[in-house]
Amino acid sequence: MREINRRGLLGAGIGAAAALSMTGCGSLGSSDSGKPDPEKGAKGGKGTHGNGGGPPKKQVRLIGDGSTADTGKQPNQPAAPVPLEPGQTPPQFVIFSWDGAGEVGNGLFPRFLELAQEHDAAMTFFLSGLYVLPESKKSLYRPPNNPRGASDIGYLSDDHVKQTLKYVRQAWLDGHEIGTHFNGHFCGGSGSVGNWTPAQWQSEIDQAVSFVTEWRTNSGWDDLEPLPFDYRKELVGGRTPCLLGQDNLLPTAKQLGWRYDASSPGGTQMWPEKRQGVWDLPLQGIPFPGHTFEVLSMDYNILANQSKNSTNGMPSRYPGWRTQATDAYIAGFDRAYETNRAPFYIGNHFEEWNGGIYMDAVEEALKHIAGKPDVRLVSFRQFVDWLDVQDPAVLTKLRSLQVGQAPEGGWNAFFKQA
Repeated sequence: MREINRRGLLGAGIGAAAALSMTGCGSLGSSDSGKPDPEKGAKGGKGTHGNGGGPPKKQVRLIGDGSTADTGKQPNQPAAPVPLEPGQTPPQFVIFSWDGAGEVGNGLFPRFLELAQEHDAAMTFFLSGLYVLPESKKSLYRPPNNPRGASDIGYLSDDHVKQTLKYVRQAWLDGHEIGTHFNGHFCGGSGSVGNWTPAQWQSEIDQAVSFVTEWRTNSGWDDLEPLPFDYRKELVGGRTPCLLGQDNLLPTAKQLGWRYDASSPGGTQMWPEKRQGVWDLPLQGIPFPGHTFEVLSMDYNILANQSKNSTNGMPSRYPGWRTQATDAYIAGFDRAYETNRAPFYIGNHFEEWNGGIYMDAVEEALKHIAGKPDVRLVSFRQFVDWLDVQDPAVLTKLRSLQVGQAPEGGWNAFFKQA
């Protein structure tokens, strides 16, 4: 999303306006100096999320036109998850996610890859398929209920497409997840994603996948290395534009074998459950300092409550807004961490709205969270890996804890209760 008025101002506060609940929406290595070892950093623990070094040990198998490749098991992954022991305190999972995940020359993609490395964090990058499609080929995109080539987000310049490919490569090699934010980001009118049928969602997903897996054909760039993963196998979840259309997306997601969806508008800080066989992982209402209502845990929604319909509000307000955004994220984390240990999801965009204060706020929040006992900074995929090995009865018990409700008598007593 390049301009706020393309989305409208949905999604301000939860308590203040429930209807306003939408989001705002080289080499195989992370540098030009070398190619990482896919096995390096996979230590059986949390992983190093580093760059690695030296040539890959496993043979690279090109897929299709060579836009992607099978390079083996993803490096820098945590140890295989295990079920909670009786009476054990649940980990505090925190998932930082990014909508769009394109590099537009502002340096935000590499900035947060570096931050993740420094704090041993994994994240989820929801890639917009159009961000790897040159604008000269925009006629290839046929969005449901919209003109051919139309998009409510801008196409990237060729140079920015190349940078996006570079940092998507690095992200996967560093251990992060590459999900999808679909393509044209239509939020209003008859062409809105909120009106799409399951079949139309299938078309949109097929196109997003094709843009990622056929970028070489579409661009003619033969001098760039492939993305080091099989996207058709890696893609197990996404977040819809504007947090719209989940009901009709879920049947398609289930048919495709997706394991989660992060599109639900206005969730709460409780342990998740499945909808139609797919884990439902919504953005959450969190305390909003100075207000009695809560705000969704995403930069855009905080902005909507601060500068309304402007991404360039009054500069004199920036320091206070930055502090308010930081404190909101920290308050959401602290509430979960100190009570029901519900997973905490934070959504972001690589945007410099209001002078970049939301990027600063999320960085400060991550630094506050990282390193605390029992905290795991993971991707959505890694989180559902953990969910899927838990005893269903344990998860049901965890879901009985309400927002901000600590287990009475401690975790050991809580799990022993009938």
